[in-house]
Amino acid sequence: MNSYIPILGLGALAALFAVGSVVASSLLGPKRYNRAKLDSYECGIQPTPQPVGGGKFPVKYYITAMLFIVFDIEIIFLFPWAVYFDSMAMFGLVEMAFFIATVFVAYAYVWRRGGLEWD
Repeated sequence: MNSYIPILGLGALAALFAVGSVVASSLLGPKRYNRAKLDSYECGIQPTPQPVGGGKFPVKYYITAMLFIVFDIEIIFLFPWAVYFDSMAMFGLVEMAFFIATVFVAYAYVWRRGGLEWD
């Protein structure tokens, strides 16, 4: 249990810093509110009225997000493999070849379907 005390102390210090920063900014920060500051942030584009159900949202954004997730996961698996490459020998090489081939098939599918084309 004694080995966890530094970790708990660091967690408590981080929580104290986070709460202290929020409290300090609310107490010490400027309080000059106006209508423009209280409006929601819209990137300079005038907001348009939305239908009651929310309307259609392009699926392309979700596909792009999933692609980033797939390639992030690939990097997460490639880094430990690169670190322990010598100790895994041929088994590690074959397994990584299968993994990269699987990711490449997904990449080729998305590329062929036009998921990487921006209008």
